[in-house]
Amino acid sequence: MSFMSGNTTRASVALIEGDVARGLLLLGGLMAFVIGNAAGVIVSIRFRPHAVLLLVSVLLACAALSANREALAFLLLIFAMGATNASVEQIEGLPVGLTYVTGALSRFGRGLGRWAMGIRSTHWIIQIVPWLGMFAGATAGAFLAREAGDLALWVPSLGTLALAAVAIQIPRRWQSRYIQHR
Repeated sequence: MSFMSGNTTRASVALIEGDVARGLLLLGGLMAFVIGNAAGVIVSIRFRPHAVLLLVSVLLACAALSANREALAFLLLIFAMGATNASVEQIEGLPVGLTYVTGALSRFGRGLGRWAMGIRSTHWIIQIVPWLGMFAGATAGAFLAREAGDLALWVPSLGTLALAAVAIQIPRRWQSRYIQHR
């Protein structure tokens, strides 16, 4: 679900193999991701960024309630992922994507190469954070899915809600350092 390039490939294969329902579901996931990104930007700009966390928490709760309707849960999760991705675009002026890691790992690797060549800027180090977050989240999610089944989605929903409660307390002037819209 989390790789739009993979979903594009899988949708194409499904359509070519005649599995139209699966192909359309995957294309719907791509649309949900794009619309989720748009919604994340709109909510973040119109309200304060913590509102995106509230939106994501509600979407995750709806996905948890829809666990027996896999297609709906799938679309809700991808929409939430898109909204999350759009909520933070830069940290200290450096581009950061929260829900994709290919670009971040590439920037990290290029920075490592420059460092090895004597260019001692360390701004590239932050690029590993999205990968660490994805690895930790994927590991925790796999564990929860194995141990709790359909109830597993409630953990990130409640965790995101708690994070929103904390984010509400962050003064706006501090947020300007990491919430920068282009």
